[in-house]
Amino acid sequence: MSLIGESHNSVVVDHRSAIVLKDLYDIRPVDLNLIDKVGSFMLPQVDNIVDEWYDWLGQQAEFKQFFSNKKILQHVQQKQLDYWQEFLAGEIGEEYVKVRRVTGETHARIGLSMTVFFAGMNIFDRLFSDSIQKQNFDENEQMLMSDAISKQVHLDTGIVCEMYNYVSNELIAGQNKALMEMSTPVTEIWAGILLLPVVGIVDSKRSQDIMNAVLNEIGKTNAKEFILDISGVAVIDTAVANYLIKITKATRLMGCESTISGLSPANAQTIVNLGIDVGTVKTTSTMMDAIDKAFKRQNLKIIEIKS
Repeated sequence: MSLIGESHNSVVVDHRSAIVLKDLYDIRPVDLNLIDKVGSFMLPQVDNIVDEWYDWLGQQAEFKQFFSNKKILQHVQQKQLDYWQEFLAGEIGEEYVKVRRVTGETHARIGLSMTVFFAGMNIFDRLFSDSIQKQNFDENEQMLMSDAISKQVHLDTGIVCEMYNYVSNELIAGQNKALMEMSTPVTEIWAGILLLPVVGIVDSKRSQDIMNAVLNEIGKTNAKEFILDISGVAVIDTAVANYLIKITKATRLMGCESTISGLSPANAQTIVNLGIDVGTVKTTSTMMDAIDKAFKRQNLKIIEIKS
């Protein structure tokens, strides 16, 4: 059985089973029996413990941000009561883990601070420990009960933390995809003719993004001409020049001729001085020259219409 689940949008989701998680946090059957025993006397006072916890939360800045609405507060409090009733049942199965993951995802999506979540779970751990110490058990049993509760608190916190990471990485992956699409806007300016103006710095990552975007667009449009305008690229060095040549070669393999436009005299001289073998790469000094030549190769002509 795999510990880590499949990737979704390049974000890895943790799918450890309940059995694996219990082993990871050293939660044994004796611990679950002790938690069930704690539940027998703690469940009737969970309402009071939750109220004490909200007294603490009310002093935090996040309280007004997330719980100022009374209906929302009542709903969340009821959810929390359900949460601790499940916690104190002394059963950790797949459904239990699934619900914890949903809890973590919900907390992350609403933007609740992880710092406050960790602090809050710590407060609950202390409140449960205080309640155990008030019971008529010997000191050793109290210690074992508190230890069992702490293990399960740590397990729940770990699951929520993993979901925080998943949601955060998913968001970052989405933002990166959006930025990549904005930084590589391949446009079909005419049937069979693609244009991509590049502005800024071109590195290995962006070069790969450009190649992927261009090849995908060629595949979708069956384009025969591709113009890569680099007039907005300030610096051309060996790496950048090689990236550009690789892009033109890759497009040619798909039956699409590439032209690099916007090559300034300074950049042209730099490429020559660097000894880069441009081979059969087509270049023009301006984008309009490249467009004009692409149209001609496709037997198209731009005609000025006089009114």
